[in-house]
This record gives sequence, C-alpha cells and structure tokens, in this order.
Amino acid sequence: MIDITSKTKTHRIAIAQATVSVSRQETISAIQNKSVPKGDVLEASRVAGLFAVKRTSDMIPDCHPLPVEYTQIRFIIDQLNIIIETEVHTIYRTGVEVEAMHGASVAALTLYDMLKPIDKEIEIKNIKLLRKKGGKSQYAEKMSKTITAAVMVCSDSIAAGKKQDTAGKAIMAKLEKCEVDIRDYIIVPDEIKTIQENVQAYYEQKTDIIILTGGTGLSPRDVTPEAIRPMLDREIPGIGETARNYGQEQTPYSMLSRSLGGLKGNTLIVALPGSTRGAAESMDALFPYLLHLFRVMEPMRHDD
Repeated sequence: MIDITSKTKTHRIAIAQATVSVSRQETISAIQNKSVPKGDVLEASRVAGLFAVKRTSDMIPDCHPLPVEYTQIRFIIDQLNIIIETEVHTIYRTGVEVEAMHGASVAALTLYDMLKPIDKEIEIKNIKLLRKKGGKSQYAEKMSKTITAAVMVCSDSIAAGKKQDTAGKAIMAKLEKCEVDIRDYIIVPDEIKTIQENVQAYYEQKTDIIILTGGTGLSPRDVTPEAIRPMLDREIPGIGETARNYGQEQTPYSMLSRSLGGLKGNTLIVALPGSTRGAAESMDALFPYLLHLFRVMEPMRHDD
C-alpha cells in the first residue's frame, strides 16, 4: 500500500453506480411484489452492499482500512434496469471511491444471484464512479493574482555556515507545488532585531506570505515567536494549533513546538519548526488550506 501518513484527514465522499438489467417485466414485478423465491431481493442486496463497503480492504490488496462514517445504498427501477447507487463517507486520509464501487458491485452480484432462478438473461453492467469529493484537490484555490512568498531560515548554526539548510528548502518545495511565487530566501541568526527587520522589509514590499523556519523551540536562543508575535495585527490561533495537532500524530514531541501565525496588514506571517521533518509536516498540515485566506481577503487586496 502507498504511504498516506503525510496526508491530512478530511471529509471524503464517493458515489458509485452499478446497473443490473433483467430480460422480462415479470422479473421486475416479482422484485416489487417481494415474491422472488429467495426472498426480499432489494433488502438482501442492500445488506450485502453494506458488508462489502466495510470489508473492501480485506478484498482489494492496496486499499487501506478506514473508518466508514456513513453508507447508503439506493435502488432505482427504470424499465428493465435496476440502478444501484452506493454513497460512502469517511473522515480520513484517503478516499472511499473503491469502497463505494465495491459496495455497488456486491449489491449487483447479490441481485444476480437471487434473480437467476427466475430470469436466465440477467446482465450486470456499467459499474462506475459517479463522483467523489474531499482531499486536498477540493481545497485548491484559484487566485485572481499570483501569491508571493519569502522564506526565512532562523538559525545561528546555519547562518554561520556550520550546517546546511534543508527545512527552508522543504518549505519552498511545498510552496512551489501550491503555485506560490517564491520571491526571496534568506538565512538569518537567531536575533530578534534581525528577524523583525527582515520581516518588516518583506511586509513593506507587499509580500503575501512570509514563512520563517527555526527558533520555535524552547532553547535559550529560540526567539522567533518573541520576534513575530508583537508584529502581528491579528494572530490566527488555528495555524499553530493545526500544525501541532498534525505533528502530534507523527511524534509526541510536537507539543513542544511554539509555531504560530497571523496577519500583519494583508501579509500572512507563519513561524514553523526548524527541523526538516517538523517544517515539512507543518506545511502538509497547513497548505494548500491557508491559501483560502487570500480568497477571503481579495476585496481588501484589490483596494490596496
């Protein structure tokens, strides 16, 4: 199975369809009158479909076990066709389209099995995904203008040339995937005044996003939150909360991070951990969702 540990849990929905065609109107009448010798065909098919949805990962090798939050199986009779629709919901890291299609398929096979004693020309056809919703693609934002960003690495050792930066580069790679234009990338020591001067300069250049990495821990030289917080007009508590919550699923040490974010004017300022893993995981937790902020602020940005 593919690795989905870096994905974010979201509400995901899939609706799949299968069609069972019979050869005679008498078969349809027997279904509607519940006179099929094997019993109530639609109810048995519904129950079989529910079981199939929940057991998908047992049958399809690359499917991940996941929590099924809701399933509904609907039947539509259209002339000699019985149309099965299976709707499945989950709040998880991966989608449920295979679960929905598996449910529709088994429901169709159950219809076939129960009806074959009275109709020898039944056909199962058109098993397909009708639609799905959820995941990061749902939250991708199409902006009316390019979003610009600057990435600042706050580290005494990297600024002194004793270590190489990888966290800042991981952040830039994520921003590029989100089609954000990276205007600048700098490395500065852990000094409050230096950090503030550079943030102020980017702000005056009307940079949309300033992301800092490093200095959010608890060592004596970790001062990024102290530098950033006084500069914010409005802190956005959910930024730090989301990054820590996501990181907590990966490592219990996430609780020690002091990541934060907020607005200075219309510029988003975010301070993330300095470790490569911490920075990358925080970016996975926050993007592309944070870009919605600029959609909300578009009228204000046009007025500038």
